[in-house]
Amino acid sequence: MKSRIKYICTNCGYDSLRWLGRCPECGEWQSFTEEIIETKKNKDVSAKTLSAYKLNDIPPASEERIKTNIGEFDRILGGGFIPGSVILLGGDPGIGKSTLAMQVASSIHKTVLYVTGEESVQQIRLRSSRLNIKNEDLYILAETDLHSILKTVKSLNPVLVIFDSIQTMSRSDFENSAGTITQIRECTSRILEEAKKAQFTALIIGHVTKEGIIAGPKILEHIVDTVINFEGESGSVYRILRTQKNRFGSTNEIGIFEMMSTGLEEVKNPSSIFLGSRNINNSGSAVTASIEGTRPILLEVQALVTPSHYGNPQRITTGFDSRRLSILLAVLERRASLRLSASNVFLNLAGGVRIDEPAIDLAVCCSVASGLLDKVVNNKTVLVGEVGLGGEIREVSSTEKRILEAEKLGFQEIIIPLSNKKAFESGSIKIKRVSHLTEALRLILG
Repeated sequence: MKSRIKYICTNCGYDSLRWLGRCPECGEWQSFTEEIIETKKNKDVSAKTLSAYKLNDIPPASEERIKTNIGEFDRILGGGFIPGSVILLGGDPGIGKSTLAMQVASSIHKTVLYVTGEESVQQIRLRSSRLNIKNEDLYILAETDLHSILKTVKSLNPVLVIFDSIQTMSRSDFENSAGTITQIRECTSRILEEAKKAQFTALIIGHVTKEGIIAGPKILEHIVDTVINFEGESGSVYRILRTQKNRFGSTNEIGIFEMMSTGLEEVKNPSSIFLGSRNINNSGSAVTASIEGTRPILLEVQALVTPSHYGNPQRITTGFDSRRLSILLAVLERRASLRLSASNVFLNLAGGVRIDEPAIDLAVCCSVASGLLDKVVNNKTVLVGEVGLGGEIREVSSTEKRILEAEKLGFQEIIIPLSNKKAFESGSIKIKRVSHLTEALRLILG
């Protein structure tokens, strides 16, 4: 074996033979770390001819999924675990990744192995008592050597193996210490190889630092089958599971949980949660209906508009793209003659959720206009529509689901784009259609 030194970017995995101050791949500064790479000596290997299969001759694989019986978790996976798949669960320290993994392990009534490199078996027992977990088929292993772990996996033959966390695992055939880029990448590759052979599901927990660097989802997302990010605002009890990559399902689904003293509880009706504390008499507030995967969610858009006494007015957002807000403010100023260039604009999506769907543009524009003019939007109205640069209200998808969700929560009126002519008609909620932003503002704010 020969060893040599490489410099690897901890943000994206780019490698270089010399140290660089700035990564040419991702643009991150001061992200290169020194790694020892071991290579095998060159040997003459006689290649053999392999059998190739015709696509139509390959029998379809069985997609029998393993249900976790946690509806929000099964939703983002596409229906449950696929045997032989590798799933990466990432998130900030202390957000609840280990708690969720323990609850998932206890909900599957088949052999499950929980491997921990951060805690002792006694500490895991204390957590299981707090979460009221009782599962005779759940095995705990406190070990960091991957070769020993995989031997234990072969002897137990579990359907699910949880690695908490990948930063603590190491392979003895590499001299690098645990947590380095090389160890994390090689350990994950070996886990993937064994999972495909033995047909067990591997759930890997990866930590992310406050800077978002260190080896975690950013390095491993190309190796694993599914990448799940655990999100949550500091101080909020709500946690959101968002799929960033899924080879066996949709990447648009989200799962919503509430952190309780006994663990994570599913939020089965997020619309009522996000609208529960709404003040209906405040200006700068509007309700919109967003689609996350197959689920409609009603949420409140809050805007605060104040005069700016300095040269550059502030544009601060929570849960919404700040660049998109700048575009919408320019449209409001140009197409609706609302002077916002001398005002600070603070925008918030209540509940700590982040939405990237353009269908909430109309609600954002109306909440900003409401805050500027100090006029209250009707609290029984839902606003849906994408706003173009010309001020036109563009068509959105899944209009029927949005209408039914608004109707279920007792709203009396929903405003949608005029181009959604095939929208579902209901007798209990009034549907109004608009084609331009100025038309919507006149209808909503008079």
